[in-house]
Amino acid sequence: MAEPAITVTNLGDLGVDSVLPVVYPPQVAMVGFGRLAQRPWAVDGLLGIRPVVEVTLAADHRASDGHRGGLFLSSLAEYLRTPEEL
Repeated sequence: MAEPAITVTNLGDLGVDSVLPVVYPPQVAMVGFGRLAQRPWAVDGLLGIRPVVEVTLAADHRASDGHRGGLFLSSLAEYLRTPEEL
């Protein structure tokens, strides 16, 4: 076993909407998931109620940059929208 590089935390089951992760070395990043909530959401110009989860990322910029973090969150969002492709 090795030290973790990325940690995932889920506080949604405790009713928490958003998580502000703190990275502890030797980790390089931490992803936080909040609770799944019904919220107003616009898709193709139409407003409706959708299940939404807030996902946050904290990263050590000595290991990566914000652009890569954004790409990671974008990919994660796509996987969550299409779980059948996992």
